[in-house]
Amino acid sequence: MPELITIEELMAMGLPPIIIYAAPVMFALVFIEWGISAWLKWDLYDRKDFWASTAIGIGNVIVSSLTKVSIFGLVLFFYNMVPWRVPHTWWSYVLCFFVLDFCRYWAHRIAHEQRIWWATHVPHHSSEQYNFSVSFRLSWVQGFKVIFFLPVALAGFHPVVFFICHQIAVLYQFWIHTELIDKLPRPIEFFFTTPSHHRVHHAKDDHYLDKNYGSTFIIWDRMFGTFQPELNTPNYGITKPPDSYNPIYLVFHEFIAIWRDLKKAQGWREWLFILFASPAEQARVEKEKQVEVEAEMKTAASSAPLEE
Repeated sequence: MPELITIEELMAMGLPPIIIYAAPVMFALVFIEWGISAWLKWDLYDRKDFWASTAIGIGNVIVSSLTKVSIFGLVLFFYNMVPWRVPHTWWSYVLCFFVLDFCRYWAHRIAHEQRIWWATHVPHHSSEQYNFSVSFRLSWVQGFKVIFFLPVALAGFHPVVFFICHQIAVLYQFWIHTELIDKLPRPIEFFFTTPSHHRVHHAKDDHYLDKNYGSTFIIWDRMFGTFQPELNTPNYGITKPPDSYNPIYLVFHEFIAIWRDLKKAQGWREWLFILFASPAEQARVEKEKQVEVEAEMKTAASSAPLEE
Protein backbone atom coordinates (compact mmCIF):
# COMPACT_ATOMS: atom_id res chain seq x y z
CA MET A 1 0.00 0.00 0.00
CA PRO A 2 1.48 3.40 -0.98
CA GLU A 3 2.38 5.81 1.81
CA LEU A 4 -0.49 8.14 2.73
CA ILE A 5 -0.19 11.92 2.73
CA THR A 6 -1.78 14.06 5.44
CA ILE A 7 -3.37 17.46 4.90
CA GLU A 8 -0.68 18.97 7.13
CA GLU A 9 2.07 17.51 4.93
CA LEU A 10 0.33 18.75 1.80
CA MET A 11 -0.07 22.29 3.15
CA ALA A 12 3.59 22.27 4.29
CA MET A 13 4.73 21.58 0.72
CA GLY A 14 4.16 25.24 -0.07
CA LEU A 15 2.26 24.93 -3.34
CA PRO A 16 3.17 27.92 -5.53
CA PRO A 17 0.20 30.31 -5.95
CA ILE A 18 0.76 30.64 -9.69
CA ILE A 19 -2.40 32.67 -10.26
CA ILE A 20 -1.42 35.18 -7.55
CA TYR A 21 2.01 35.58 -9.14
CA ALA A 22 0.37 36.16 -12.52
CA ALA A 23 -2.18 38.68 -11.21
CA PRO A 24 -0.06 41.83 -11.84
CA VAL A 25 0.50 40.77 -15.46
CA MET A 26 -3.20 40.06 -15.90
CA PHE A 27 -4.22 43.48 -14.58
CA ALA A 28 -1.58 45.16 -16.73
CA LEU A 29 -2.99 43.44 -19.82
CA VAL A 30 -6.52 44.50 -18.82
CA PHE A 31 -5.51 48.15 -18.76
CA ILE A 32 -3.52 47.82 -22.00
CA GLU A 33 -6.60 46.32 -23.67
CA TRP A 34 -8.76 49.07 -22.16
CA GLY A 35 -6.35 51.70 -23.51
CA ILE A 36 -6.32 50.18 -27.00
CA SER A 37 -10.12 50.02 -26.95
CA ALA A 38 -10.38 53.70 -25.99
CA TRP A 39 -7.76 54.76 -28.54
CA LEU A 40 -9.44 52.88 -31.39
CA LYS A 41 -12.95 53.75 -30.11
CA TRP A 42 -13.94 50.06 -30.11
CA ASP A 43 -16.01 50.30 -26.93
CA LEU A 44 -14.78 46.96 -25.58
CA TYR A 45 -15.20 48.09 -21.97
CA ASP A 46 -18.09 49.39 -19.91
CA ARG A 47 -16.98 50.96 -16.64
CA LYS A 48 -19.79 49.50 -14.52
CA ASP A 49 -19.39 46.08 -16.11
CA PHE A 50 -15.64 46.15 -15.48
CA TRP A 51 -16.05 46.94 -11.79
CA ALA A 52 -18.72 44.25 -11.46
CA SER A 53 -16.32 41.71 -12.97
CA THR A 54 -13.50 42.87 -10.70
CA ALA A 55 -15.69 42.68 -7.58
CA ILE A 56 -16.82 39.16 -8.47
CA GLY A 57 -13.19 38.17 -9.06
CA ILE A 58 -12.08 39.55 -5.69
CA GLY A 59 -14.94 37.71 -4.00
CA ASN A 60 -13.89 34.50 -5.72
CA VAL A 61 -10.30 34.88 -4.48
CA ILE A 62 -11.53 35.43 -0.91
CA VAL A 63 -13.89 32.43 -0.99
CA SER A 64 -11.22 30.23 -2.60
CA SER A 65 -8.72 31.11 0.11
CA LEU A 66 -11.27 30.25 2.82
CA THR A 67 -12.23 26.91 1.26
CA LYS A 68 -8.73 25.88 0.13
CA VAL A 69 -8.10 23.52 3.05
CA SER A 70 -11.42 21.67 2.62
CA ILE A 71 -10.86 21.27 -1.13
CA PHE A 72 -7.29 20.07 -0.54
CA GLY A 73 -8.65 17.63 2.05
CA LEU A 74 -11.27 16.22 -0.32
CA VAL A 75 -8.78 15.66 -3.13
CA LEU A 76 -6.29 14.17 -0.69
CA PHE A 77 -8.93 11.81 0.74
CA PHE A 78 -9.63 10.28 -2.68
CA TYR A 79 -5.93 10.20 -3.58
CA ASN A 80 -5.22 8.21 -0.39
CA MET A 81 -8.08 5.80 -1.16
CA VAL A 82 -6.50 4.20 -4.22
CA PRO A 83 -3.66 1.62 -4.04
CA TRP A 84 -1.84 2.93 -7.11
CA ARG A 85 0.26 6.00 -7.86
CA VAL A 86 1.34 7.84 -10.99
CA PRO A 87 5.07 8.54 -10.50
CA HIS A 88 5.76 12.16 -9.57
CA THR A 89 7.94 13.00 -12.58
CA TRP A 90 7.97 15.62 -15.35
CA TRP A 91 5.76 13.55 -17.67
CA SER A 92 3.13 13.12 -14.95
CA TYR A 93 2.42 16.87 -15.26
CA VAL A 94 1.80 16.53 -19.00
CA LEU A 95 -0.42 13.47 -18.58
CA CYS A 96 -2.28 15.03 -15.65
CA PHE A 97 -2.93 18.20 -17.63
CA PHE A 98 -4.61 16.22 -20.41
CA VAL A 99 -6.69 14.16 -17.96
CA LEU A 100 -7.65 17.29 -16.04
CA ASP A 101 -8.61 19.12 -19.21
CA PHE A 102 -10.82 16.20 -20.23
CA CYS A 103 -12.57 16.45 -16.84
CA ARG A 104 -12.85 20.22 -17.24
CA TYR A 105 -14.59 19.74 -20.58
CA TRP A 106 -17.30 17.57 -19.00
CA ALA A 107 -17.60 19.76 -15.91
CA HIS A 108 -18.06 22.78 -18.17
CA ARG A 109 -20.55 21.00 -20.41
CA ILE A 110 -22.64 19.76 -17.48
CA ALA A 111 -22.59 23.29 -16.06
CA HIS A 112 -24.43 24.37 -19.22
CA GLU A 113 -26.70 21.35 -19.54
CA GLN A 114 -28.05 21.08 -15.97
CA ARG A 115 -29.62 24.14 -14.44
CA ILE A 116 -28.41 23.67 -10.86
CA TRP A 117 -24.83 23.57 -12.14
CA TRP A 118 -25.55 26.40 -14.55
CA ALA A 119 -26.35 28.52 -11.48
CA THR A 120 -22.72 28.04 -10.35
CA HIS A 121 -21.40 29.15 -13.74
CA VAL A 122 -23.79 31.78 -15.08
CA PRO A 123 -21.97 34.80 -13.55
CA HIS A 124 -19.13 34.13 -15.97
CA HIS A 125 -21.52 34.53 -18.93
CA SER A 126 -23.63 37.44 -17.71
CA SER A 127 -21.50 40.21 -19.21
CA GLU A 128 -22.48 41.61 -22.61
CA GLN A 129 -18.87 42.73 -23.09
CA TYR A 130 -16.00 40.46 -24.05
CA ASN A 131 -12.62 41.44 -22.72
CA PHE A 132 -9.88 40.25 -20.37
CA SER A 133 -11.78 41.38 -17.28
CA VAL A 134 -14.60 38.92 -18.03
CA SER A 135 -12.19 36.13 -17.05
CA PHE A 136 -12.42 37.47 -13.47
CA ARG A 137 -16.14 36.59 -13.31
CA LEU A 138 -15.86 33.29 -11.48
CA SER A 139 -18.73 32.28 -9.22
CA TRP A 140 -18.18 32.24 -5.48
CA VAL A 141 -19.75 28.77 -5.29
CA GLN A 142 -17.89 27.15 -8.15
CA GLY A 143 -15.80 25.22 -5.63
CA PHE A 144 -18.57 22.61 -5.58
CA LYS A 145 -17.42 21.55 -9.04
CA VAL A 146 -14.36 19.93 -7.47
CA ILE A 147 -16.37 16.69 -7.56
CA PHE A 148 -15.87 16.59 -11.34
CA PHE A 149 -12.10 16.60 -10.87
CA LEU A 150 -11.92 13.78 -8.32
CA PRO A 151 -11.18 11.23 -11.10
CA VAL A 152 -7.79 12.94 -11.41
CA ALA A 153 -7.08 12.14 -7.76
CA LEU A 154 -8.47 8.62 -8.16
CA ALA A 155 -6.11 8.10 -11.11
CA GLY A 156 -3.22 8.41 -8.66
CA PHE A 157 -1.75 11.77 -9.65
CA HIS A 158 0.08 13.40 -6.78
CA PRO A 159 -1.97 16.28 -5.25
CA VAL A 160 0.86 18.72 -5.98
CA VAL A 161 0.72 17.74 -9.65
CA PHE A 162 -3.06 18.12 -9.60
CA PHE A 163 -3.07 21.60 -8.06
CA ILE A 164 -0.28 22.99 -10.24
CA CYS A 165 -1.94 21.71 -13.40
CA HIS A 166 -5.27 23.09 -12.22
CA GLN A 167 -3.81 26.56 -11.65
CA ILE A 168 -2.19 26.56 -15.08
CA ALA A 169 -5.50 25.48 -16.66
CA VAL A 170 -7.36 28.31 -14.91
CA LEU A 171 -4.66 30.80 -15.90
CA TYR A 172 -4.91 29.70 -19.55
CA GLN A 173 -8.51 30.93 -19.56
CA PHE A 174 -7.43 34.54 -19.13
CA TRP A 175 -5.92 35.25 -22.54
CA ILE A 176 -8.78 33.75 -24.57
CA HIS A 177 -11.21 36.42 -23.29
CA THR A 178 -10.46 39.11 -25.85
CA GLU A 179 -11.60 40.45 -29.20
CA LEU A 180 -8.16 41.85 -30.01
CA ILE A 181 -6.81 38.47 -31.13
CA ASP A 182 -8.24 37.17 -34.39
CA LYS A 183 -8.03 33.58 -35.57
CA LEU A 184 -4.61 31.97 -35.14
CA PRO A 185 -2.77 29.57 -37.49
CA ARG A 186 -4.83 26.48 -38.35
CA PRO A 187 -2.80 23.91 -36.35
CA ILE A 188 -3.31 26.00 -33.20
CA GLU A 189 -7.00 26.56 -33.94
CA PHE A 190 -7.44 22.83 -34.52
CA PHE A 191 -5.93 21.64 -31.25
CA PHE A 192 -6.11 24.47 -28.70
CA THR A 193 -8.96 26.60 -27.42
CA THR A 194 -8.39 30.10 -28.80
CA PRO A 195 -10.07 33.51 -28.40
CA SER A 196 -12.07 32.81 -31.56
CA HIS A 197 -13.42 29.54 -30.13
CA HIS A 198 -14.21 31.08 -26.76
CA ARG A 199 -15.98 34.10 -28.27
CA VAL A 200 -18.41 31.58 -29.73
CA HIS A 201 -18.85 30.02 -26.30
CA HIS A 202 -19.78 33.37 -24.72
CA ALA A 203 -22.31 34.23 -27.43
CA LYS A 204 -26.08 34.13 -26.99
CA ASP A 205 -26.83 33.72 -30.70
CA ASP A 206 -28.89 30.58 -31.38
CA HIS A 207 -26.26 28.93 -33.57
CA TYR A 208 -23.56 29.57 -30.97
CA LEU A 209 -25.38 28.45 -27.82
CA ASP A 210 -23.80 25.62 -25.80
CA LYS A 211 -20.74 25.19 -28.00
CA ASN A 212 -16.97 25.07 -27.50
CA TYR A 213 -16.66 23.88 -23.90
CA GLY A 214 -12.97 23.07 -24.20
CA SER A 215 -10.80 24.63 -21.50
CA THR A 216 -7.30 24.42 -22.96
CA PHE A 217 -7.89 21.91 -25.77
CA ILE A 218 -10.69 22.28 -28.33
CA ILE A 219 -10.17 18.68 -29.47
CA TRP A 220 -12.76 17.45 -26.95
CA ASP A 221 -15.44 19.54 -28.68
CA ARG A 222 -14.41 18.16 -32.04
CA MET A 223 -14.59 14.61 -30.64
CA PHE A 224 -17.94 14.98 -28.84
CA GLY A 225 -19.87 17.07 -31.36
CA THR A 226 -19.97 20.45 -29.60
CA PHE A 227 -17.54 22.36 -31.81
CA GLN A 228 -18.65 25.51 -33.62
CA PRO A 229 -16.31 27.80 -35.58
CA GLU A 230 -16.70 31.56 -35.37
CA LEU A 231 -18.71 32.61 -38.42
CA ASN A 232 -19.84 36.12 -37.51
CA THR A 233 -19.37 38.66 -34.73
CA PRO A 234 -21.07 37.20 -31.64
CA ASN A 235 -23.61 38.92 -29.41
CA TYR A 236 -22.44 38.29 -25.88
CA GLY A 237 -24.32 37.57 -22.67
CA ILE A 238 -27.15 35.25 -21.65
CA THR A 239 -30.64 34.88 -23.09
CA LYS A 240 -32.21 36.24 -19.87
CA PRO A 241 -29.99 39.20 -18.91
CA PRO A 242 -29.83 39.96 -15.17
CA ASP A 243 -29.98 43.73 -15.86
CA SER A 244 -27.77 44.49 -12.87
CA TYR A 245 -24.20 45.37 -12.02
CA ASN A 246 -24.57 44.28 -8.39
CA PRO A 247 -21.90 41.56 -7.93
CA ILE A 248 -23.89 39.74 -5.23
CA TYR A 249 -26.98 39.60 -7.44
CA LEU A 250 -24.91 38.54 -10.46
CA VAL A 251 -23.52 35.60 -8.48
CA PHE A 252 -26.82 34.42 -6.98
CA HIS A 253 -29.61 35.54 -9.34
CA GLU A 254 -30.02 32.11 -10.96
CA PHE A 255 -30.26 30.42 -7.55
CA ILE A 256 -33.02 32.90 -6.70
CA ALA A 257 -34.83 32.07 -9.95
CA ILE A 258 -34.50 28.33 -9.29
CA TRP A 259 -35.95 28.75 -5.79
CA ARG A 260 -38.93 30.69 -7.16
CA ASP A 261 -39.59 27.96 -9.71
CA LEU A 262 -39.28 25.21 -7.09
CA LYS A 263 -41.89 26.92 -4.91
CA LYS A 264 -44.36 26.75 -7.81
CA ALA A 265 -43.47 23.15 -8.76
CA GLN A 266 -46.05 20.40 -8.36
CA GLY A 267 -44.42 17.13 -7.35
CA TRP A 268 -40.93 15.70 -7.34
CA ARG A 269 -40.81 15.23 -11.12
CA GLU A 270 -41.07 18.97 -11.64
CA TRP A 271 -38.44 19.52 -8.95
CA LEU A 272 -36.02 17.22 -10.76
CA PHE A 273 -36.83 18.89 -14.08
CA ILE A 274 -36.16 22.35 -12.65
CA LEU A 275 -32.90 21.29 -11.02
CA PHE A 276 -31.38 19.04 -13.67
CA ALA A 277 -32.93 19.78 -17.07
CA SER A 278 -30.92 22.12 -19.26
CA PRO A 279 -31.78 25.83 -19.23
CA ALA A 280 -32.46 25.58 -22.97
CA GLU A 281 -34.94 22.72 -22.47
CA GLN A 282 -36.67 24.57 -19.65
CA ALA A 283 -36.95 27.69 -21.80
CA ARG A 284 -38.47 25.61 -24.61
CA VAL A 285 -41.07 24.05 -22.27
CA GLU A 286 -41.86 27.46 -20.78
CA LYS A 287 -42.39 28.89 -24.27
CA GLU A 288 -44.68 25.99 -25.23
CA LYS A 289 -46.78 26.55 -22.10
CA GLN A 290 -47.02 30.24 -22.90
CA VAL A 291 -48.18 29.46 -26.45
CA GLU A 292 -50.80 27.05 -25.08
CA VAL A 293 -52.10 29.65 -22.63
CA GLU A 294 -52.32 32.28 -25.36
CA ALA A 295 -54.17 29.81 -27.63
CA GLU A 296 -56.65 28.97 -24.87
CA MET A 297 -57.27 32.67 -24.24
CA LYS A 298 -57.94 33.26 -27.94
CA THR A 299 -60.28 30.25 -28.07
CA ALA A 300 -62.16 31.47 -24.99
CA ALA A 301 -62.44 34.96 -26.42
CA SER A 302 -63.73 33.72 -29.79
CA SER A 303 -66.31 31.41 -28.22
CA ALA A 304 -67.64 33.96 -25.75
CA PRO A 305 -71.23 35.10 -26.55
CA LEU A 306 -71.49 38.54 -28.10
CA GLU A 307 -73.36 41.15 -26.09
CA GLU A 308 -76.51 42.50 -27.78
